[in-house]
Amino acid sequence: MTTVALVTGASRGLGAVIARRLAADGLAVAVNYYSDGAGAERVVTGIRAAGGIAEAFDADVTDEADVAGLAVAVAERLGPVDVLVANATGPQPSIPFEDLSWQAHLDQLTFFVKSPTLLVQAVLPGMKERGGGRVVQIGSDIVDRNLPGMSAYIAAKGAQHALTAAWARELGPYGVTVNVVAPGWIPVERHSGLDPSAYREEVPLRRIGTPDDVAAAVSYLASEGGAFVTGQRITVNGGHS
Repeated sequence: MTTVALVTGASRGLGAVIARRLAADGLAVAVNYYSDGAGAERVVTGIRAAGGIAEAFDADVTDEADVAGLAVAVAERLGPVDVLVANATGPQPSIPFEDLSWQAHLDQLTFFVKSPTLLVQAVLPGMKERGGGRVVQIGSDIVDRNLPGMSAYIAAKGAQHALTAAWARELGPYGVTVNVVAPGWIPVERHSGLDPSAYREEVPLRRIGTPDDVAAAVSYLASEGGAFVTGQRITVNGGHS
């Protein structure tokens, strides 16, 4: 039976590269998108051209009804989800503390606490029925760097990391592993035009990370080789601190 992976926010950026990597590993990939249908179709077309299996699925992963419908649609078209990669994200504005509102906190918590909760709840019954599954959250090393103006984002990402450890313990008896991959700054399409040279000088490995670096960590956690790894954070940032 083909292993099915659902990658949220996979029409571009990290999600698209993760989707392509998992498809290259032999998984059937559900490419989730919300507004960029054309981008999702390009990812699907590329995967199929390389001999893989993929379908695009439109859903707002912060909406309870949409998430429930997404899980059903993926199961009907590809099969029940074995690997969930919670990658979707929203805007991450820099907000000085004096201007920080509760809504700014809620905006970040919606993507990094509410959405993963809904997604795991939607796919968990099938994982329990089949005796196992993998959950990989895409976190951030920002929780260790304490950047000014980013406290709402840092708080939400910190909560996401803590949930990973808690869920790993709670879901482990069902054979479900839960881990988080925490990238450093990995330039993607939305970072075009930014100069990475100053950041690169702070990285011990003296290079900027790539989406493929992140996808490789996700691939490991989704593989048989990662079957006994749970409750962990794998930081992919070249040693930057």
